[in-house]
Amino acid sequence: MWNELKDSLPIDTARQFQATEYAWALGRKLRENATIVDLGCGTGVSLDIFRQSAPTAKWIGVDIEDSPEVRARTRTDGEVRTFDGVNIPVESDSVDLIYSRQVFEHVRHPEKLLSDIARVLKVDGCFAGSTSHLEPYHSYSYWNFTPFGFKKLVEAAGLRLREIRPGIDAITLITRLYRGNDPTFNRWFAEESPLNQEIEQKSKEAGWSVQQLAYQKLTVCGQFCFIVERQR
Repeated sequence: MWNELKDSLPIDTARQFQATEYAWALGRKLRENATIVDLGCGTGVSLDIFRQSAPTAKWIGVDIEDSPEVRARTRTDGEVRTFDGVNIPVESDSVDLIYSRQVFEHVRHPEKLLSDIARVLKVDGCFAGSTSHLEPYHSYSYWNFTPFGFKKLVEAAGLRLREIRPGIDAITLITRLYRGNDPTFNRWFAEESPLNQEIEQKSKEAGWSVQQLAYQKLTVCGQFCFIVERQR
């Protein structure tokens, strides 16, 4: 897996990452009046982030008709479109950024949806977010993706995995679920989770590079973050 992923591993830091960090960082880099699609927008949380990081952008939330998160949505201050889980309801070559936080594990037909992502992205547009690797079943999840498998699915759709970063470790997520979704574990989404801390210590002793450290965390992560881009 190292040879498959090394060109996509970060060189700046191997710290534990969250998809919302991409929403802040990539939003600030968008051109004026860009179009953002939150794919699987749920309750619409990302709208608040993008209103600050990309204030001139057009935000479009897209989600299926019925899910626990959709049923929990109460806000009406953003444009939300319903879709069938495959065909994104926007024009081809029209989207600058597709953001999707912990959604793809719930997608019934991920290969077909990735192909439609390739259709709607502008050239040099990107698809960024996070999904599950070794995370336990939750909220009607269908799949877990290995970093290697996700890369191959992306490539089959004509896209390129530009970057992949480790999220919270799997052991922490498994323990959290076993203990009834113990809320005291929620801190580990924002802080370096226990197994990731252990890997960090081992890295110091072994003298690993940033990429080697990121790779080791990815092998046991519960979730990972990604940037995928449409190529020319």
